[in-house]
Amino acid sequence: MSERRIRPTPRRLTGSVPRARRPGWRDHVRSLAKATPARLALGVFTLLIGLFTALLALPVSSADGQGTALIDALFTAVSAICVTGLSTVETGTHWSTFGLTVIMVAVKLGGLGLMTVASLLSMSVMHRLGLAQRVITAQETRAERLAEVGGVLRVILITSTAFEAATFVALTPYMVITEHGVGRSLFLGLFYAISAFNNAGFVPEPAGTEQYLGDPFFTVPIGLAVLVGSLGFPVILVVVRKLRAPRRWSVHAKLTLTTTALLLVVAFAGFLAMEWSNPATLGGQSSGTKLLAGGFAAIMPRSGGFSQLDVGQLTAESRLLTDLLMFIGGGSGSTAGGIRVTTFALLMLSIWAEVRGNPDVEVFGRRIPHETIRQAIGVLVMSATIVFAATFVLLRMTPYSLDQVLFEALSAFGTVGLSTGITPLLPPEAKAVLALCMYVGRLGPMTLGAALAVRSRVRMIQYPEERPIVG
Repeated sequence: MSERRIRPTPRRLTGSVPRARRPGWRDHVRSLAKATPARLALGVFTLLIGLFTALLALPVSSADGQGTALIDALFTAVSAICVTGLSTVETGTHWSTFGLTVIMVAVKLGGLGLMTVASLLSMSVMHRLGLAQRVITAQETRAERLAEVGGVLRVILITSTAFEAATFVALTPYMVITEHGVGRSLFLGLFYAISAFNNAGFVPEPAGTEQYLGDPFFTVPIGLAVLVGSLGFPVILVVVRKLRAPRRWSVHAKLTLTTTALLLVVAFAGFLAMEWSNPATLGGQSSGTKLLAGGFAAIMPRSGGFSQLDVGQLTAESRLLTDLLMFIGGGSGSTAGGIRVTTFALLMLSIWAEVRGNPDVEVFGRRIPHETIRQAIGVLVMSATIVFAATFVLLRMTPYSLDQVLFEALSAFGTVGLSTGITPLLPPEAKAVLALCMYVGRLGPMTLGAALAVRSRVRMIQYPEERPIVG
């Protein structure tokens, strides 16, 4: 007879059961490091906005020492991190030297991109980049291949430093000559250099940039810095490496430079034609001043944000042209905003191919993949939806006209910074809408484009084809 095994009765545990350990800051850092590039960028930008909001809200940041309202500090922080330039307070009079320095640092960090800064630090300390860092930085800098990330980062550092230094050297002696004082001139030169190259458009002087209308010693350095900053670092990388062999430039570089040149010519001719006789802007100026101001006005809607003319006094046609230029924006991987010139160019090329009956989109002897065209369409539709939604909400919140509200929404989404003058007059909830529009405009198209590229897949089974009626 087999013996039955009697299982012992489990003893009840006495004492308290150990609680699950609460996640500490190290756990949050590890989880953030393992996040996708899009989530990581959103998280870091949000944290920086919170940090700079707190700094700008301090009494020491304001000129009167009374502190700044939270909504105004938040709006300025978002505008600086997103390199926009829109402001609900007068930048030259409201902020102290400390506050302007905080804005300048925020613009610098936002322009380079937090992922780029982190990778540059990693290269300087470790002398190498890991695969995860290369993938993240490739999305931030728009490098075409992972092997190019190191080169792109070096070009970012060299180019940004060189152009900011050149702009600083060009402006500072002129500021001294115009009786700004040596110390004040050094600060203004550095501020303008960083704000211009990063396409921010913040102006630290109470008189604004209108005082430099027709002045080539200010207009030319600022215009060149904004133009180079809006091209994009991948384009600068190709041009620097293959300066003497334009035929070997990438399609992206050729497309960006060609489209940028065409847009500048159209904008220059358009502004001159519509403002030449406008007594409120260029009507009473000399021909040289008109030409210089027309070139400056053609560059700034690309995302620069500086203005030598009163935007509120522009003709309706000029504002409409500015709306279009702000929506298009600058180059991919640049400090500019908008849908980007390559997206616009690809859409125009696809329309031209459709008109000609060509099944493929071709440019510079290359065929553009259909997936790229679909991504461009996705960015266009999503961007237009965001601008429409922001405009609709602002119209419900404010008494201003469609022309004014649409201009502000496009300026915020395109991270431009031009304004008809209504932004400081908006209620707090409308300011929050514009701040959100700047945030989405800075990170939205970049994140959406990356997400669409990642989600590309090949399907083994396809449905039967049927053509609906179009038009």
